[in-house]
Amino acid sequence: MSTETLTDAPGSNAELRAYLHGLPGVDQVGAEERAARLATRSIKTTAKAAAIDLAISMVDLTTLEGADTPGKVRALCAKAMRPDPEDPSVPKVAAVCVYSDLVDVAVRALDGSGIAVASVATAFPAGRAPLEAKLADTRAAVAAGAAEIDMVIDRGAFLSGDYLKVYEEIAAVKQACGDAHLKVILETGELVTYDNVRRASWLAMRAGADFIKTSTGKVSPAATLPVTLVMLEAVRDFRAATGRRVGVKPAGGIRTAKDAIRYLVLVKETAGDDWLTPRRFRIGASSLLNDLLMQRRKLATGVYSGPDYFTLD
Repeated sequence: MSTETLTDAPGSNAELRAYLHGLPGVDQVGAEERAARLATRSIKTTAKAAAIDLAISMVDLTTLEGADTPGKVRALCAKAMRPDPEDPSVPKVAAVCVYSDLVDVAVRALDGSGIAVASVATAFPAGRAPLEAKLADTRAAVAAGAAEIDMVIDRGAFLSGDYLKVYEEIAAVKQACGDAHLKVILETGELVTYDNVRRASWLAMRAGADFIKTSTGKVSPAATLPVTLVMLEAVRDFRAATGRRVGVKPAGGIRTAKDAIRYLVLVKETAGDDWLTPRRFRIGASSLLNDLLMQRRKLATGVYSGPDYFTLD
């Protein structure tokens, strides 16, 4: 597949289907064995401290509940800016992710901090809405100050083979984003196979995604190491084919510092150091930050702080 073809819009669903189904298949056993092997990799204490700080700087601190309030969002933003009030050396997180109607609250709370405001749009989490509604939601979030949009693909269209519809929706949302970055959520738990994950990853990247994201966090399974491995291989190969770097964001079910470090090892060994930055790798999480802070404090002091030492998210 030439670079020109990869950057051109597909002419038909048949053309897009031939392209996606022409991608190399995923060796399921091999992917799972490699992910499991990398998960056992041990790192030294000094490297662990650096990895924890890097993981903190990659967190998209998230609240996506029906009971979210402006007060809860402001409290989350305060934690994003100063994760440990007693230790100013703790890095800030990368972004705060909220529903579109709370973007303005987050933007005001984070003003001048350098932390991005991300918003889930496009009828999150199901994605079941007319395209015009999805575009209106996206435009409203961007107008309110969102620097990043996390959109969900139409999994029903993808699984039924209507790849062109998925492509055109992603491309339309990307255009509606303007200067905001677009993260495309594949909801890998509903895609069933690793081959589908690879196809959806390439489809999203070809349509203009700045990031590809595993999950909404509302479907089980959410992020897994093998799925993230497949996505990292996709962004690595897409860069080789086009020269364009696309980020990866696992989200959902990543709760401990040990989990986060396993993902960082996976990134380094699969995509390389170019992706070991918040510009290329994010972790979507709500409870992870507290465990990262507890493990950081233990490394620094030798004393383990209880889970209630830091504010609950």
